Amino acid sequence: MHLAYPAVLAVLLFSVGVYGVLARRNAVLVLMSVELMLNAVNLNLVAFDVWLRDTLHAGQALTLFTITVAAAEIGLGLAVVLMVFRNRGTADVDRLRDLAENAEPADGALPAGHPGPSRAADQEKGRAAA
Repeated sequence: MHLAYPAVLAVLLFSVGVYGVLARRNAVLVLMSVELMLNAVNLNLVAFDVWLRDTLHAGQALTLFTITVAAAEIGLGLAVVLMVFRNRGTADVDRLRDLAENAEPADGALPAGHPGPSRAADQEKGRAAA
């Protein structure tokens, strides 16, 4: 087997992952794109391990480490995305730039169940008006 076949496939996978991270606005799709990029790295590690005929199989050991890191990343990432979705009502990355709890969204609309601006913000508005 030639080294070029898995290398080209890894480049294609990594390119699709980079496009997904840069172009997508849904946080779950961004996490999936990061997983594609990690899988491209895994494919390169195993391909070069086979091509070099390493007796220690360091490429495969690093692949197992990368799979472990990817599993932890997707678990924590999905937990954060679910909590943000519960609190904000959206998983759109553009609308999540300001992560302060009492800040209003850019369009001024609050999601259902949101308590609104904080009491301190109301007091500051009252002082400014007086």
